[in-house]
Amino acid sequence: MENKKPIVKEYTNGEVTVVWQPHMCTHSKKCWKELLPVFDPRRKPWVDMDAANSDRIAAQVHRCPSKALSIKA
Repeated sequence: MENKKPIVKEYTNGEVTVVWQPHMCTHSKKCWKELLPVFDPRRKPWVDMDAANSDRIAAQVHRCPSKALSIKA
């Protein structure tokens, strides 16, 4: 079997970039239960970086227990 590189997605609003690593997600639902306008699993793409200000998005990303969501340095 061939080793595949894990999927990594980036979403940005020009001020902050959110990195999503779905293979790390434990589906705690914390992101979308606390900030649904930005993190909506029913939508494609599921992250809307224009739905809240950068500080609010970054604060929510830092609450991700699995670190599947992070802020790009």
